[in-house]
Amino acid sequence: MPWWLDLALLALAVALWQKAGNTPDDVWSVFQKFLAFVAVLVVLLGGRQLLLEILALGLTFWLPSAARFDGGPLNSEAARSGEAPRGWRLPG
Repeated sequence: MPWWLDLALLALAVALWQKAGNTPDDVWSVFQKFLAFVAVLVVLLGGRQLLLEILALGLTFWLPSAARFDGGPLNSEAARSGEAPRGWRLPG
């Protein structure tokens, strides 16, 4: 697979992942993240690009922990009103 196709698939994966983070529909968000994951797998497993594999591994260590989503409601009013737990609100 040519290097420019690897870069195009990686750019598409990043764009899909970012767009999925801003989508209010959970099902569509999971589908977009799945497509991004598949695009990255095609690049990593199809091309045997060692440099890209090392960069992807470094990215996994750089990503934040999922423990930040375990905070619970922001306050008692949020708990009574049924708002989403801390970290799950969409920005804006």
